[in-house]
Amino acid sequence: MQSNLPSFFSIQSGKPSHFPPSILVSQTATAMPPTHQSSSTTKVSTFFSATLLLWVISVFFQILFNKRRDLLYIFAGGCFYQFANWVIRFSVSRDPLFVNTSVSLLHSAVTSISVVFILLNQWSLTSFKRMFEHKELVEGTWPWAYQALCFSCGYFAYDQQDMLQYRLYSGFIPSILIHHLVLLICFTLALYRHITINYLILTLICELHSVFLHVRKLRRMAGVRDAESRVVKVEWILNWIMFIFTRLISHILITGKLIKDASKFEKGIEWPLAMLGMAGMNLLNAFLGIDLFNAFKKEKKPQQNNPKRHE
Repeated sequence: MQSNLPSFFSIQSGKPSHFPPSILVSQTATAMPPTHQSSSTTKVSTFFSATLLLWVISVFFQILFNKRRDLLYIFAGGCFYQFANWVIRFSVSRDPLFVNTSVSLLHSAVTSISVVFILLNQWSLTSFKRMFEHKELVEGTWPWAYQALCFSCGYFAYDQQDMLQYRLYSGFIPSILIHHLVLLICFTLALYRHITINYLILTLICELHSVFLHVRKLRRMAGVRDAESRVVKVEWILNWIMFIFTRLISHILITGKLIKDASKFEKGIEWPLAMLGMAGMNLLNAFLGIDLFNAFKKEKKPQQNNPKRHE
């Protein structure tokens, strides 16, 4: 099944990798002895399990010793998605990849609805211009934005654990695990300091597009691959619309805002880190766009080469 997916979907989790395909090492390209592969996999699992444990300890420390009860939403998110995992596993399918992708779809849907609600609610409370002022984006926190970010953070922790448990990753550099680790670090640092919460909420609008990435994955797993069917055509139209508006344009606008307000940031690492992060996201969006285009062509090609379609 993996061979039918573009490079950004090449990892076994079925989710878009947020790292360039050049650093992904395919299983077929690594002609290593089984013992070597097993040893490498064990080291990868040990490292990321240890970092996840340290992250959990860090959050517990903040809650218990610094009285940060607001961070309990992180564990609420993790428990919610783990419960969804169990429900799907025992009522629909026990296939780890199917279950993982289904929960990822749920996360994208919940996050998308939350982000849209937060933005519309804030727009009703204040002017559109004031919403995107520098101080508001960096120091302010829109209603429910903090809770939504915590909830999403809990998902990434759950997903990291699920992929480690069922080995839903491949290669010497498991990009999806690195991606989740980086997000957990960045999100929790922002949550600890109550800073750039609104900026991070804006970046999560890309989850609207992730909905269709996961739908496509599940659709192909279900064997629905007829590119001429109405369902597939509508899915691809929505996939491209969301990719352009919620990934490309939105992230470019956020990057432009950071550049415009560079002088307003206090001296430190906040602006360089924000710019580095957005530069990486824009680059990865470009790779994802290329992969989506290649996937679209590949999905259409079998239909064009099938003579029965022209009878």
